[in-house]
Amino acid sequence: MACHHRLPSSTVYIPKEEADLAGSTQAVPKKKAWKSTKNGRSLKEDNSVKKTNGALQEPEKVAEEVPFTPKAPQKQKPPTINGIKSIKLNPLYPPTGKSVLVVESLTKAKVIQNYLGNMYEVIPSYGHVRDLAARSGSVRPDDDFSMVWEVPSSAWTHLKSMKVAISGADNLILASDPDQEGEAIAWHIIELLRQQNGLRDNMTIARVVFQEVTESAIKNALQTPRDIDVNMVHAYLARRALDYLNGFNISPLLWRKLPSCQSAGRVQSAALSLICDREIEIEEFKPQEYWSVEPTFSASNAETSTSKSSLRSYLTHFDSKKLNQFSIGSETEAKIIEQLVSSSDFRVTAVKRTKINKKPPTPYITSTLQQDAANKLSFSPSYTMKLAQKLYEGIQFADGKAAGLITYMRTGGLHISNEAVKEICSLVGERYGSEFAASSPRKFFKKVKNAQEAHEAIRPTDVRRLPSMLVRVLDEDSLKLYTLIWARTMACQMEPERVDQIQLDIGNNGGSLSFRAACTAVDFPGFRSIYEDVETRAIRDNDIEPSDRAEIFKILSNLKQGDPLCLGNLETRKLHTQPPPRYSEASLVKKMEELGIGRPSTYAIILKVLQDRKYVTAKRQALNPEFRGRMVSAFLSHYFNEVTDYSFTADMETELDNISAGLTDWKGLLRDYWGRFSTYCQSAGKVQIHQVEKMIERTYENFLFSSLPEESRACPSCMEGSLVFKVSRYGAGYFIGCDQQPECKFIAKTLYGEEDEDEAPQENLVVDDPKLLGIHPVSGAKVLLKAGPYGSYVQLGEDRKGYLPKRACVTKIKDVNSITLEDAIDLLRYPITLGNHEDGSPIQLRYSHTGFCIKHRRNFAPVPKTLAPGDIDMKKALELLSGVGVRRNGRPKGVKRVEESDDDC
Repeated sequence: MACHHRLPSSTVYIPKEEADLAGSTQAVPKKKAWKSTKNGRSLKEDNSVKKTNGALQEPEKVAEEVPFTPKAPQKQKPPTINGIKSIKLNPLYPPTGKSVLVVESLTKAKVIQNYLGNMYEVIPSYGHVRDLAARSGSVRPDDDFSMVWEVPSSAWTHLKSMKVAISGADNLILASDPDQEGEAIAWHIIELLRQQNGLRDNMTIARVVFQEVTESAIKNALQTPRDIDVNMVHAYLARRALDYLNGFNISPLLWRKLPSCQSAGRVQSAALSLICDREIEIEEFKPQEYWSVEPTFSASNAETSTSKSSLRSYLTHFDSKKLNQFSIGSETEAKIIEQLVSSSDFRVTAVKRTKINKKPPTPYITSTLQQDAANKLSFSPSYTMKLAQKLYEGIQFADGKAAGLITYMRTGGLHISNEAVKEICSLVGERYGSEFAASSPRKFFKKVKNAQEAHEAIRPTDVRRLPSMLVRVLDEDSLKLYTLIWARTMACQMEPERVDQIQLDIGNNGGSLSFRAACTAVDFPGFRSIYEDVETRAIRDNDIEPSDRAEIFKILSNLKQGDPLCLGNLETRKLHTQPPPRYSEASLVKKMEELGIGRPSTYAIILKVLQDRKYVTAKRQALNPEFRGRMVSAFLSHYFNEVTDYSFTADMETELDNISAGLTDWKGLLRDYWGRFSTYCQSAGKVQIHQVEKMIERTYENFLFSSLPEESRACPSCMEGSLVFKVSRYGAGYFIGCDQQPECKFIAKTLYGEEDEDEAPQENLVVDDPKLLGIHPVSGAKVLLKAGPYGSYVQLGEDRKGYLPKRACVTKIKDVNSITLEDAIDLLRYPITLGNHEDGSPIQLRYSHTGFCIKHRRNFAPVPKTLAPGDIDMKKALELLSGVGVRRNGRPKGVKRVEESDDDC
């Protein structure tokens, strides 16, 4: 087993001869130096290293001429790790020697340690131990897609603990999560420990997986150890490379072409496109008017006619013609039918009785759990997964025992183990009666694209652990989610709900009118009983039908053909078709699953990223695209159409699944993709900003200009120019302004999200440049209002050679024409020195285009908007400097360098 010396820095370059999986670059000397530049940091490498920067390749063909076609899967040869062939491993339980078992979290480590004796030491890795270096060139297409990995400083501490722990161990057991990410974590740990000389030649290295954190599951997993699944690692590497190549090539283009649009990802872009396309559907929707005539009827022999004994009906035929939704298109037509109904007698023309079986739901997979938690508990997908992670990792009970409460929560499989099914059916029979349990164990099957990741469905690890037993153990939200999972698991092994339905056809004497009504009653509740159980009181089920139809059903069940009916209320309504609803988080997850976009482990992350980037906001459970998100979507659809194409994204996921199954070569997929993608990048890089502005203007013309008072789009200020979409000069946003800028500075409309409102340029104004506000009472200098490249500002004194006058930014003020001399003098007071720090340097209260902040040397602390500048003293300033959100833009001499922004406050 080859070993290597420990790399002294946090950047790991894996030697090529040992990186069959990583596809890493040539060996790089340990010594490297950071060279500061004006625009940031660059890596200066040793001359002995071949320089590669992952630059875009020169395209040979236009991207559109090379459509993506998934290749037919071809079974690959059984791979090996670093030249070591797979061998059959002996069971590791009962213990054969000292073993170190590595899991991902401290909570899980504590729970599992309780199950195993002193011969096992369970330690956490705290998630990933390394990732691609977050800088350009970490994936190198021109070096056979070699990769540069970086180890965070915190991970070095955990790796050191692992190395110490395994120094006297016979076995290293990697028990990270049973998915692609977990497999990658296990592989990374082995590679790093090998590079650190942490592995002995005679040490057994094994991978174990389990679907639940229970004693039996852990011990069974230890009895069936295996090697690292190289195919899953290959799929992970391909996915990371694809995401990196997308992000680190598209994002710089976005920064240059659409300032304030942060970045774009491969799968996130397709999800964003779904949301933006739906918004276009809503905006372009034209409502259509239609009318409905809806009478209610009751049996003529009923003792009383109440709302509970009345049956609402709808018109199906008029003058022997079958009607559809739009057949009654005007009020005149509706009134004619209304008059005819009012003057007619009605009777039953046909009776149809049917029995309906409503099947129980399938057990939860990741997507359906997220959807149900959103619909029934109002939990976001990311919050749902956070709670599910806690339930999976386990808790400790009052008696000292510990256990995981649910099976692994990132799954697309619907099957449940035979032992669990037997236990569920047994409990159903005990609680509700044997007639409620499924006559035979119900099995669910779903075609999972990647069989290696087809885990069990999400279920309680012990179905007899009732929700009421966890009231004092779990917090409220965790208990709700556990109850939801427990109820769904019980329901899936119960009998269907049986419903009786009566359908009546009702006609008038002349036969010119025909109505239809239906009523149902529950004959046998079946699986619905679970949602009326006292154990499920922590959740609500919106699907439970009200039982107030029993009375009318009883009356109607006695009706037969020819029986007369009494006309009750007659309602004529004017209706309009409605636009498609915006996606909720739940419905978007469902749509992504239908299209094959993303995988169970990525749904919640995708939604969170879109909201964190301010591309999308969630309002009343609806996902609203912000304008910057719509611009990103339009930019990608126009210049990178494959990135936002739903079928292409789904096909790429299928190809990644094929890699995981050993059917596709991962580097072959990357070469095929990069050959086309680099062409897109090359073409988009040549596009000018004014071309992007015109493209955005054409795409969203109705949205941009529909609210303006002048349909002609003529500039109301100079009367010569036209109103056009423009990128802000200081890169903070976008606006509708005159195309004669800078001669005409008229701005008709700013385009910002709610959070950016304070940074928006001023609307509907023309700034005289410069504008004299008055004379300073102390210095006697002129106080001027001027317009600069970063917005408007006030200035004390006039410009002259060799002298820099004092200035203050006023972009936080919406209407700068309203600024008075007193306002300007107040702003020009800053910066104010509040006192000296204990190190002797001054602490200042400053004001800039982002608002007030505290400055100490090169440290900047923002002042909360709730805090008035006059209330800030030395004590408060020190508190702010020691709080969160402090930016450190430099370092005193001798202090270790940290990566931070060079922007001022």
